[in-house]
Amino acid sequence: MPDTLAIAQRYFQAYENSDRDAIERLVSDDFRFTSPQDNQLDRNAYFECCWPNHQRIDRFNLIHLVANGDDVFVTYEGDTNTGRRFRNTEILTIRDGRVTSVEVYFGWNLPHDVPEGSSAPS
Repeated sequence: MPDTLAIAQRYFQAYENSDRDAIERLVSDDFRFTSPQDNQLDRNAYFECCWPNHQRIDRFNLIHLVANGDDVFVTYEGDTNTGRRFRNTEILTIRDGRVTSVEVYFGWNLPHDVPEGSSAPS
């Protein structure tokens, strides 16, 4: 059985390294990508809409990396080349050594936009 945690790590490293070949090998033909801005993008749409973000990523600091069957839950802090920092969680589904789906849950900016102990008005 492939090491799902290592595959998840390689997925994020491909973004850090702007390595299109590496991510092409990791993402399955029937891949789907979902985020608050994207609904079940197929592989082609993912590479067209999402992959260009690699140009803005300097690094991911993987905070939590937890496998549960075929799913890997990843919480990370990301650094962009513009100095923006953010924290998100993603669920990667990995089957037969390839990433078959990604669900992204947006977190918050770092530092947090809302003062500690406060809540943003709705």
